[in-house]
Amino acid sequence: MTDAPPAIEIHQLVKTFGTFRALDELELTVARGEVHGFLGPNGSGKSTTIRVLLGLLRHDSGTVSLLDGDPWTDAVELHRRLAYVPGDVSLWPKLTGGEIIDVLGRLRGGLDEARRAELIERFELDPTKKARTYSKGNRQKVGLVAALASDVELLVLDEPTSGLDPLMEATFQDCIRDVRAQGRTVLLSSHILAEVEALCDRVSIIRNGRTVESGRLEDLRHVGHTSVSARTRRPVSLEGVEGVSALVADDDHLAFDVDNEHLDQAIERLAAADLVSLTCAPPTLEELFLRHYDDAAIATDAS
Repeated sequence: MTDAPPAIEIHQLVKTFGTFRALDELELTVARGEVHGFLGPNGSGKSTTIRVLLGLLRHDSGTVSLLDGDPWTDAVELHRRLAYVPGDVSLWPKLTGGEIIDVLGRLRGGLDEARRAELIERFELDPTKKARTYSKGNRQKVGLVAALASDVELLVLDEPTSGLDPLMEATFQDCIRDVRAQGRTVLLSSHILAEVEALCDRVSIIRNGRTVESGRLEDLRHVGHTSVSARTRRPVSLEGVEGVSALVADDDHLAFDVDNEHLDQAIERLAAADLVSLTCAPPTLEELFLRHYDDAAIATDAS
């Protein structure tokens, strides 16, 4: 990543449909050269945001910059510099997969022919078959090969592995790592949180059209709690240590969660009891995500 202006910069983005406010002052910044995870359940505003970025919807207020351009007024020029893969790729039924890849490549300003051939092999795609004969997974492969082989600066991927088997999901992840190594930018929207966790430099979580968390995964993990598992030679009590929850004690073994601000105090208490083993696990991306979607969080947001 460089000090260049962000590939995507959104401030206070608002989009309404009648009386429904789909985007409510949403914030999103995607640095050039990074893989950025864009997370939220159905109805949170992800697809609306992506449609605004692609110039398919005009926002009501706020600012949107895409590759230093306006996605609404500069859509034609910008679409030659980006590739978009939706979760359900539609293809021209009478064309072959290879023909579609080439057409999309020309629309985007050109294909890397060597990379095209390599990707067809890696995704085990038969490019000679008509699109109407393809399964959902193979249609998805056509979209991915066309995007990944294009000479574009930005990939916008919305549930890109929908319909792929686990082997092809692994191939996709390897390809995205290659894209990052090439210095290109990826906005990845996915319900597969393990995929996002494995690939993304930073993540943004949205709820009800608003960004509720954004940053590097390692930084977000420091906000919240840590799961601790420990064995000690002598009995130990965590009474008086704030932020401890879900405590399970069995002879010389303890397992509990503790707020990160009180983790050091808990470990000191364990060490004083002649610590034998200690495992500390930061929250997974799934735990961070669900923290913003439990009933209490939603109730707080609604109020």
